[in-house]
Amino acid sequence: MRHDPRPIGIFDSGVGGLTVLRALRARMPQESFVYLGDTARLPYGTKSPETIQAYARQAAAALMSRNVKAIVIACNTASAHGLAALQCLPVPVMGVVEPGAAAACEASRSGRIAVLCTEATARSLAYEAAIRSIRPGARVTTIACPLLVAMAEEGWTDGPVPEAVVRRYIGHILHKSDSPDCFVLGCTHFPLLRRAIAAVVGPAWPLIDSGDAVARCVEAQLIDTGSSAAGRQGTVTLMVTDGPDRFARLAGPILGARLRERDVEVVDIGEVVDAAVIPAA
Repeated sequence: MRHDPRPIGIFDSGVGGLTVLRALRARMPQESFVYLGDTARLPYGTKSPETIQAYARQAAAALMSRNVKAIVIACNTASAHGLAALQCLPVPVMGVVEPGAAAACEASRSGRIAVLCTEATARSLAYEAAIRSIRPGARVTTIACPLLVAMAEEGWTDGPVPEAVVRRYIGHILHKSDSPDCFVLGCTHFPLLRRAIAAVVGPAWPLIDSGDAVARCVEAQLIDTGSSAAGRQGTVTLMVTDGPDRFARLAGPILGARLRERDVEVVDIGEVVDAAVIPAA
């Protein structure tokens, strides 16, 4: 069997995509990964579709310069607005919306599904479309929760204050006869606040994290194309566009490692954009 030692590229606006990286590493420890957090320009969720597409092209170009064999858009906002713009690449590109939607459809008994996401993801209607392509009769409630992204980036992920913020966003749809029976964490930052969200919604409602679903899809694709790495332990390269010290401090607990500023490389992704590789939409 042919093996491909090239790394898998992953990008997000900040630390949220590390939840996807964590799931990928757990499922495929033999693979190597290059992670890019566009920390200089986060959050993506408040930007226009055109700006998000431009950022996605620049991030993908930076990863392509590292000779990656696949790219995972570990950001729901960039998946919703930028995935189509990256389909021209010569490597597989996968977003997180469709795997998350599929997992929600499988978990929901009634078809009443709530999606917690950013403002830009909510405006895109991407989750509604993905869910209804699988369950046409689904009833989807989308709630933009932009403050949760900022709280995750601050590392303020549980306790009474995050719980109060979550309750302010979603309290009005809980404990009704027609309430959703599952919640999609439709931003990769939101699994970092899982305990706060679970404390508000209660144990009866499953919280759908797209990370595991994405990891299964990536693994299946690599097997199908004969592009899996050999059985050795893979490596992880971390890159950001700003603030490596802060990123290292936040990323360490997520990845279960002691990270220092020198473990995170700072890159200028504007310098690596090649319009011939990823043309503007």
